[in-house]
Amino acid sequence: MSPTFSHLSADFVGALPSQLGDTALISGLLVSCAGAAGLTVIGSPIVRKLPGDAISVVLLLDDCHMTAHTFPEQQLLLLDIVTRAEHDAQKAIDVLKRRLSAREVRCEKRGRG
Repeated sequence: MSPTFSHLSADFVGALPSQLGDTALISGLLVSCAGAAGLTVIGSPIVRKLPGDAISVVLLLDDCHMTAHTFPEQQLLLLDIVTRAEHDAQKAIDVLKRRLSAREVRCEKRGRG
């Protein structure tokens, strides 16, 4: 039996701190990522600014969610996408690969449910 859901995690290592501390950029990129993957966004991203210019962003989707946590001091963005398995969440990763200047991207995908 195939999994019903997909959980894609990605670490963007070596990204520019100026990009990682930009709330408008990161929240806008999540919306773009969702659109590229054919996901339906429910409302605006929820953004929380943290110490050290770090950001946490949650984007609710029609069938699950997408989250990003940035750590500019470590030049790191952590992304999680949980959605129905029929969606191609890799397309969301591709958007971030094109728009962020990370030197390395590590992805892991697993079926859920």
